[in-house]
Amino acid sequence: MGSFFIEFRDPLFSIILLLAIIFTISFFSYWWGRYRAKDNYKFLDRFLEQFDTLPNQENLGELIRSSNLSSKSWLLLADSYTKTGDYEKAIEIYTELLRADEGMENAKEVMFLLGKTYFKAGFLGRSKKVFLEILEKSPRMPQVLHYLLLVYEHTRDYNAALEVLEPLDELQEDITKERHYLRVLALLNATDIDEELKKREIVFFYREHKTLERMVFGYLFRIDPKTAWRELDVEKAPKIADILWNLDKEELDYDIISKSGFLQELYSAKGYIQQVTSSDIFELDILVKLPREAQVTVGFEYLCKNCKVVFPFGFDRCNACHQIDTVELEYNLQKDYKKGMGEEGDSFL
Repeated sequence: MGSFFIEFRDPLFSIILLLAIIFTISFFSYWWGRYRAKDNYKFLDRFLEQFDTLPNQENLGELIRSSNLSSKSWLLLADSYTKTGDYEKAIEIYTELLRADEGMENAKEVMFLLGKTYFKAGFLGRSKKVFLEILEKSPRMPQVLHYLLLVYEHTRDYNAALEVLEPLDELQEDITKERHYLRVLALLNATDIDEELKKREIVFFYREHKTLERMVFGYLFRIDPKTAWRELDVEKAPKIADILWNLDKEELDYDIISKSGFLQELYSAKGYIQQVTSSDIFELDILVKLPREAQVTVGFEYLCKNCKVVFPFGFDRCNACHQIDTVELEYNLQKDYKKGMGEEGDSFL
């Protein structure tokens, strides 16, 4: 008996006992977690079985009216369909929810979601109708006004879009960027004024506000590179590096380029000049140091600084979060197919 108590007081025995307790707790925790996960999967399967008839709208309406599921559950399901791009099913759910309970407390929110889904699916006329119906009863809903503005913008009804800014201003929303953007957009798409007058209006706008460089200089470099170079603030050149990169050698203003370190790096990487031997931008630095026959060039991707979504094409308003002038260029190295096909590449001076 005495030897037992000696062993009990042995530190090694205490360690073994502690490890045994930890193992026992871990063992039961693991299997309890497995059991709960399996039970959750079964519940999810039972939940999803109820939606096998969703493609049939008549059955869907019946299912919504007879189901014990709350409207929140249906809204979550519709949201999941929207995120996967299955707008048709999401629209069916929102429509049937409104039909099944005309007096539902959150009817305006459901109508707003329906209008947004119509907008994402490209049914601009239907989304406009839904938004106007909401605003007729509840005019002080800025999120609805913003989407109505987007509808007018996509249908190129810029006067109507500018009118939407008035109630947004009354609701103390910041509409400065929206006003500038719509003004330039209306000018660029105007068909009732000649090109010279349009150019003067665009130049006057930029001198006054110094914003929306991508819209302004995308247009000016396309129709009149000399005017574009004259108006360009070289400090903002990195914002439009892709536009500058794609200019032909004959369209360059070497006097302005000589005053900007960034422009010298850009066009040395392009091969138009040989003014620098390195660059702080990694991709440009590689091109500056590579031999000119190397089949490598620079491509661009476009990051939205607001929502962090990356696009393969430029934008003035982000297609994801709808913010204006939030693009940030990202450089990447890619194969130069012109040189690869044996065409004469850009030569150094």
